Amino acid sequence: MLKKILSFYTRYFAIWVVLCGAIAYVRPGPFVALAPYNKLFFSLTMFGIGAVLRTEDFKRIAQKPVIVLIGSAAQFTIMPLGAFALAKLFKLETEIAVGLILTGSAPGAMASNVMCYIANADTAYSVSLTTVSTLLCPLLTPGLTLLLAGSRLPVPFWAMVIDVMYMVIVPLVVGFAVRYYLKDKIEKIAPIFPAISVTFIIFICSLVIALNKKNFGKATIVVLAAVVVLNVYGMLGGYGVGSALRMGKRRRRTLAIEIGMQNAGLGTTLALAHFGEKSGPIVALPAAIFVFVCIITASLMAGVWQRNPAEAE
Repeated sequence: MLKKILSFYTRYFAIWVVLCGAIAYVRPGPFVALAPYNKLFFSLTMFGIGAVLRTEDFKRIAQKPVIVLIGSAAQFTIMPLGAFALAKLFKLETEIAVGLILTGSAPGAMASNVMCYIANADTAYSVSLTTVSTLLCPLLTPGLTLLLAGSRLPVPFWAMVIDVMYMVIVPLVVGFAVRYYLKDKIEKIAPIFPAISVTFIIFICSLVIALNKKNFGKATIVVLAAVVVLNVYGMLGGYGVGSALRMGKRRRRTLAIEIGMQNAGLGTTLALAHFGEKSGPIVALPAAIFVFVCIITASLMAGVWQRNPAEAE
């Protein structure tokens, strides 16, 4: 019974994100009070993700390194460059532009694995891509943000690198080690870990909304349009890469979801931690909006593709 409840809670986390976001907007106080623990919460998110990774996930990467390399390269080129171009095209103000670029430079979202499963895409490929992009993000996320946004706003590269290592890699490795060494014992409570990750991602998104209640006037139609276009562009770009390389439909769908969905929770956490009390919440705003947008579009596509299954490759 508990397993079914946790599975339901994890699968439909988009609903909880929207509900808690609405609560955070109306009653921001409780969320703001927990703001000092934001990094810890994100670390616990990554621990939960590490605890559900298997040795087989890494074996899949070793067995087909080329397609994983292609997907990872697409992840860290299509989205960052697209965010940079859209910031110019929409003439976004400095903090919003930097936030959009930071969002585009983030690794793939763990939620993409769930969406790929629902969409009958190649879930194993999705897990491999998310794992690799997460392992690469300590250098690539701060580096790309510095390269593409450093002229607009000072980007604390090394501070961000250290933070990402602390918040992403260390808890991910610890979670994986716990899963590896405890094996059967962890298997019995495995559904708890995705639920933990979902809970803290919900909190992080809600926190950004709570901190941005006064700044939501800056979330104009132009900003929303830029975020939506970035998300749709990422999905189309991912599907296009798969088509150009003559991948099967399932892997094309995987790339579309994987590249279109970013770990915006990481983007918001880095923005709040490194761009100051005044600019941080505004820089985090595009990432917060992106969470809602990418969940909605990915859910819609997953529903469509679920009703039109592709043959296994």
